[in-house]
Amino acid sequence: MDTPFLFRRTHLPWMLEWMLRLVVAVLYRIRSRGSENLPASGGALLVANHLSYIDPALIQMSCPRRIRFVGSDDVRRSHGFFGWLFDVSGTIPVASGNALDTTRRVIAALSAGEVVCLFPEGSISRTGQLHAIQRGYEVMARRARVPVIPVSHDGIWGSIFSFSGNRLLLKSPRLMPTPIFVAWGRPLSPEEATPNRVRQELLDLGSQAFEERPVLRRHLASECVRSLAKRPGHLEIVDRTAERRTVTAAQLLAVASALSRHLRRTIPERRVGIVLPPGAGAAIANLAVICAGKIPVNLNFTAGKAAVEAALRIGEIHTVLSAHAVRTKVPNFPWPEQTRDLREEIAAAGGKRALLPWLLAAWILPNQLFPLLLGLPRLGDREEAGLLFTSGSSGEPKGVVLTHRNILANCWQISSLSILPDSAILIGCLPIFHSFGFTVTLWYPLIRGCRLVTLPSPLEARKIVEAIRDEEATVLVGAPTFLRPVVKKAERAELRTLDLVVSGAEKMPDDLYHAFHDKHHIEMMQGYGLTETSPVANVNQHDPPLLTETADLQQGKRTGTVGRMLPGMTARIVDPDTFAVRPLTDTGMLLFRGPNVFEGYLKDPEKTAAAFHDGWFVTGDLGRFDRDGFLTIEGRLSRFSKIGGEMVPHGTVEQKLVEVFDLDQSEGPLIVVVGVPDASKGEALILITSLDLTTDLIREKLLGAGLPALWVPKIMVRVEKIPVLGTGKLDLKGCKHLAARADPGWTKIQAG
Repeated sequence: MDTPFLFRRTHLPWMLEWMLRLVVAVLYRIRSRGSENLPASGGALLVANHLSYIDPALIQMSCPRRIRFVGSDDVRRSHGFFGWLFDVSGTIPVASGNALDTTRRVIAALSAGEVVCLFPEGSISRTGQLHAIQRGYEVMARRARVPVIPVSHDGIWGSIFSFSGNRLLLKSPRLMPTPIFVAWGRPLSPEEATPNRVRQELLDLGSQAFEERPVLRRHLASECVRSLAKRPGHLEIVDRTAERRTVTAAQLLAVASALSRHLRRTIPERRVGIVLPPGAGAAIANLAVICAGKIPVNLNFTAGKAAVEAALRIGEIHTVLSAHAVRTKVPNFPWPEQTRDLREEIAAAGGKRALLPWLLAAWILPNQLFPLLLGLPRLGDREEAGLLFTSGSSGEPKGVVLTHRNILANCWQISSLSILPDSAILIGCLPIFHSFGFTVTLWYPLIRGCRLVTLPSPLEARKIVEAIRDEEATVLVGAPTFLRPVVKKAERAELRTLDLVVSGAEKMPDDLYHAFHDKHHIEMMQGYGLTETSPVANVNQHDPPLLTETADLQQGKRTGTVGRMLPGMTARIVDPDTFAVRPLTDTGMLLFRGPNVFEGYLKDPEKTAAAFHDGWFVTGDLGRFDRDGFLTIEGRLSRFSKIGGEMVPHGTVEQKLVEVFDLDQSEGPLIVVVGVPDASKGEALILITSLDLTTDLIREKLLGAGLPALWVPKIMVRVEKIPVLGTGKLDLKGCKHLAARADPGWTKIQAG
């Protein structure tokens, strides 16, 4: 009777490990870095992120020592297989009602010199992001006097063993082995390993692991072409610029391919300007330019002439692709001599006759061969893929160089969430010169395959509503300025197909959130990003569903925040003046690092140096994280005034004015607060408004609402209209000019 027992307890674990190694070797390609941080002997406590059921095998395969894992007792009891697996592998079960016994068993194993791994989030992530770090592991490490070693792995999210896409197992298996990267951190003493510190370490390691994804080294054009050739009959774009026009993936690929050959022959410059509204033309032009081995530069036709001329000069742009209709509508644009009409260029490329071979190739050839036909390189990595110029909301425009790695990283980061699946029907009305329009409503649909419904302007609210209704769109994104008229003009039935509305560019006002929620029963999700982050950095998403009996509730969204960071990103919170590192939960200057963060401004080393601190991108925004990883943006540092030693947030004053006067800003902003130098108190607040308000009433209302007297603007300037940029943001630079050039006879709000 002893022999079977010994076989079960001794030999089967070895056999099980051998079988697991074989299975993992077939399904995955595991690489790791830093495993030498694990002591060669003695106890050590590993704390790792948790993305799938197969995480223990992945971590064990990258570890030079045998690991004992800690797992949920509910999982062990859920199925006989899991009970057997826990038993033969020596996994220590965690019983919710007997945590003390688990702690004792872990301490005993650590004290005996074993390596123990637990997942401090407490459960498998169903959002693909790092959740709150639970306490308890610190006691184990302190009692056993062993180091704590953070471990983060990347690449398994999206597999059948993860909850990606809100599905488990019910996903198409990957045909090629999945690349996995495991990053090992340095040992922390039990005293160092606080939940905040462990969270920071796991985020940093997760970013390092994400950077190792092979897909980030690829070429953006090759990825788009392969993806389009994989689904030639898919309805790619519904263009509603004038008459409704549909474009399939094969048609888009054929036109862009033929045009790219023509552009390669006829344009010698490296960068090509594009001045087109969102639509099939803009998609064709951008894809053709990048397939021609050149860099698309979508120029802001709503910017001033001087700003555009500077962009043309900095980008060394001599050729611009546009359309006669666009040139008619923006006659003050400084059109260069080599301005070409897109339709005429397509005709010069051979017209319909030249498209036929490419259409046949799209339907017949394997998608992997299509990039070879176009002579596209396989690798792009850190080479320039696109150039965008900042809006200039608070200063002169800067050329933001986005690499192939930046754009591909942001597309894959967004794809890892549940908000934009390939089944989505996305409204694309944001201008392509806007970073969100450039990445999310241009390159992302080409790679991911969701349908894009385009309209030429985000200002035509009624047409947007009709497009949502007619095309049964599921996703709408935009700035609050553009979303207000939509919610005001739409009937409830017209927005019934929307699953998701995302607000970005500026803080989402409470009244706009409630308007969507109360009138249309749609919960808006707030996101956050910058041109320099390609652009999406954070976003809220719907709470993930409970897919198993043992699953616990997890949050994907939190009102008042901009959501968790996208996978692969990490952050620091620092003192705005000294840059001393603060805990993530403190309020301070927000710094980012990740594969989607740009590497510098074009031909501007001084501004590039100012944008980074020790390799971290300085966002210019003040923010804080909660323990669950949700980020709250307090506002841009430039939108705070230091008055009498106190930081006064302009946005808070503006929001309070909206509330106390019950303002309807659906047609555009009615008030804005800016700061100007003041000899006595450092700065003074100026209220710029298009309303006929009295100074006494403003002071009375703000003080009555509980604002400190220091926060009440002392000067008011009346204007006909508050300037707004083409991206939907306030034109803060223009507002400051209004304040600076205002009549000296300002209406002063009396101090009382």
